[in-house]
Amino acid sequence: MKALIVNALGRGFDLEDVDIASPIGREVLVEVQASGLCHTDLLFAVGHEVSGVVAQVGPDVTQFLVGDHVVGSLVQSCGSCARCQSGRSFQCRHPEATLRQLGGAPRLSRHGTALFQGMGLGGFAERALIHQNQLALVPKDMPFAQAALLGSGVVTGAGAVLNIADVHAGDTVVIFGAGGVGLNAVSGARIAGASRIAVIDLQPKRLEAAKQFGATDVIDSTKADPVEAVRSLLPHGADHVFDFVA
Repeated sequence: MKALIVNALGRGFDLEDVDIASPIGREVLVEVQASGLCHTDLLFAVGHEVSGVVAQVGPDVTQFLVGDHVVGSLVQSCGSCARCQSGRSFQCRHPEATLRQLGGAPRLSRHGTALFQGMGLGGFAERALIHQNQLALVPKDMPFAQAALLGSGVVTGAGAVLNIADVHAGDTVVIFGAGGVGLNAVSGARIAGASRIAVIDLQPKRLEAAKQFGATDVIDSTKADPVEAVRSLLPHGADHVFDFVA
């Protein structure tokens, strides 16, 4: 198959022929339909925003069938440690369980040499071989391009609010940056029941999008001092502040 490979630090992508193995265990072979390009990919080229159609499943796969539409997740979780069992898969103790064992046949190779598969996903290719714990089923009428974003920007923004900060109903939230991650933090705050969600950005279009996602207040920092604006909205301060710019 064709895949984008990074052969040297700072070199960029090379389109090459790569061998991909058949799925074993709980691996799922995915025909890639869309793969996002976020800033992390520009730095490390991991191809971690991927969506597609299940083409083949390993003998131990229980969650997916051939033809299912799926999206990948950058969260590598074994599913059996104490953290995973308590609903904190993002703090998994054994993320390496989603990968093949050292010394075994590699998932990806070129001329017999194993290739590194970023975050267990490797979506910059025609196909991807991914552990079932890193996949989620999506509706077949959902566009693949939008679905691909679920596995990174959505879980990062919403996850910061719901999992890390543990925002509760009635809390007040301030969000710097209304890009893809920031907008999903707005969604997370809305889901959590935050009473006030103030969003700060430089671009009016992004602030308008923030309103659509559920922001109660928006601040254009080119027209107002953001600190003073937040103080006027929340005289006693905010319960949670998220910076998705720096």
